[in-house]
Amino acid sequence: QVQLVESGGGLVQPGGSLSLSCAASPSGTIFLIGTVAWYRQAPGEQRELVATLTRGGKTNYEDSVKGRFTISRDNTKNTVYLQMNSLKHEDTDVYYCNANNPLGNYWGKGTLVTVSS
Repeated sequence: QVQLVESGGGLVQPGGSLSLSCAASPSGTIFLIGTVAWYRQAPGEQRELVATLTRGGKTNYEDSVKGRFTISRDNTKNTVYLQMNSLKHEDTDVYYCNANNPLGNYWGKGTLVTVSS
């Protein structure tokens, strides 16, 4: 059974950086045969798409994170990353990794990012 596990969340001051990771098991192949994405969700709100990375390497970002966040993939480590720079209070959310491909649609359990001084 495919599992996605996010890590790297935590408390950071405004203007700071965090790097989130999403590891796939038992195989990272699911990151190579479809689209991977990072979403975020605040309590009581809908889950919001933050960034996507297609099988072909094309990226797309939600407008509020363009120029600050970068999604990437390390095929040797079966891991997808979200580098977040210049963090703002409004980036505070639970961040979820998603992999969508012909085998299915998979989610991690999320990692909490808190931006606060």
